[in-house]
Amino acid sequence: MKYPLILGFGIVAIDVIVWRFRLPAHEFSRLLLRLALFSVLSWVLFWSGLSPFTQAPDLNAVEQHWLGQVLEIIWWLMAARLLTLSLDTLLLPSAWRRQRLFSDVFGAVVFLAAVVAALGFVLELPVRGLVATSGALAIVLGLAIQSTLSDVFAGIVLNTTEPYSVGDWVMIDDVEGKVVEMNWRATHLLTGQGNTLIVPNAVAAKAKISNNSRPANVHGLSLVLEIEPEARPKTVLDALGQALTGCNAILAAPAPSARMKRTTLNSVQYEVVGFVDDMNKKLNASNELFDLCYRHLAASGVALRALGMPAPTPTAHDAREALLKRVSLFESLTGDEITRLAARLSRHEYQANQQILASEAVPDSLSIVHSGVLAVTYAESSGSREIARIGPDETFGETGLLAGLPMHVSIATLTPCLLYQVSKDDMTSFLKEHPQVAKQMCQLLAYRQDAISKLMTAIPVAKDTDHSVFQWLFEKVRQLHSLRDDS
Repeated sequence: MKYPLILGFGIVAIDVIVWRFRLPAHEFSRLLLRLALFSVLSWVLFWSGLSPFTQAPDLNAVEQHWLGQVLEIIWWLMAARLLTLSLDTLLLPSAWRRQRLFSDVFGAVVFLAAVVAALGFVLELPVRGLVATSGALAIVLGLAIQSTLSDVFAGIVLNTTEPYSVGDWVMIDDVEGKVVEMNWRATHLLTGQGNTLIVPNAVAAKAKISNNSRPANVHGLSLVLEIEPEARPKTVLDALGQALTGCNAILAAPAPSARMKRTTLNSVQYEVVGFVDDMNKKLNASNELFDLCYRHLAASGVALRALGMPAPTPTAHDAREALLKRVSLFESLTGDEITRLAARLSRHEYQANQQILASEAVPDSLSIVHSGVLAVTYAESSGSREIARIGPDETFGETGLLAGLPMHVSIATLTPCLLYQVSKDDMTSFLKEHPQVAKQMCQLLAYRQDAISKLMTAIPVAKDTDHSVFQWLFEKVRQLHSLRDDS
């Protein structure tokens, strides 16, 4: 019996090495190898007369007897482990395997059964009395850890019903986060602040659960805006509808919507609802949509003020001056310069689906959007592609007006639009009166990559000098508008 024991423990050692170093790397191949090792161990035991269902022989050789007993107990434990792995690898769905709850509970039950079998068959202990004693002990432990047991059984319910799985964005009651782990006790959420929040399974099973990841590729976002009650509802709804139209991140289907939600003593609440195709876009889309709502409401004359405060006294002001003050391109101008430039603006109204600028044209005026939404389209070999949308307080045609460069895009209205334009001649006379403004505007064009990207104009860059883009652009402006070189 000496050599079968050595062979048996050698097989156990090989199994430990396979388990510890994960050899081979493929999980299914590793399971097949361990099953083969277990089959060889079983053959060695039965061939040598060591049956896991009876005590080990050789009672006169104490050392060999106890080594045989240990090997038989190891056989039971290996059988329990391989049964658990086989169920986990071959039968359980991938979602259940990631959550681990069912595997852990089933493994605990199988190992408990293997221990009881080893005590009864190998050591020949009175299992009936042990089971009766363990039953009484289980009642005592159950009363002591009943809250933990409720988490375990609630976790089983959550795993079988699958209201969410690992990787889903969910809201459990008022807590929102991404599910990063599900175990026998709790669900782990990664919140938007980067913190891990642990929700006990018993709490999650009783809570109201909103799964933002289902259905896939459609995730809703909602903004609630409180508007002064003096504003006409149609004006507000039209402005919010244009904001939804101007937000590129919002899906066209399902269709976004805006509605009046409820009224209070100090305001009227309006809700804006849209959808995105990726949960990671939800935050940026919400911020962009809120900014667009603000701008379109301001363009429609809807004032945003602190709730509970009296409405400000209307004051007469020039709409063109107010518009110029909101445009980032003219943020460096003084009040007097704004007034002089506003006098040169001309008002233009356009209907929906009307082309404003053709591709490859050189704009001879600077257009400032007061209200409405315009689409910027780029012509490719495969067809036209919309690359951006323009809304209130934004401009286009800067490089054509300032430097005489063509635009490689076409611009058309999506909704009725109101534009203010300043012509090349008016801008030339204005820049001659204020030559420092030309430099400031060129600095904005040179250093603001978002403005340059909207122009879609390739600007050559000289690598031998600093600020070469600005210098090249400013030289073009000086030549085109016959400005003095005051730099």
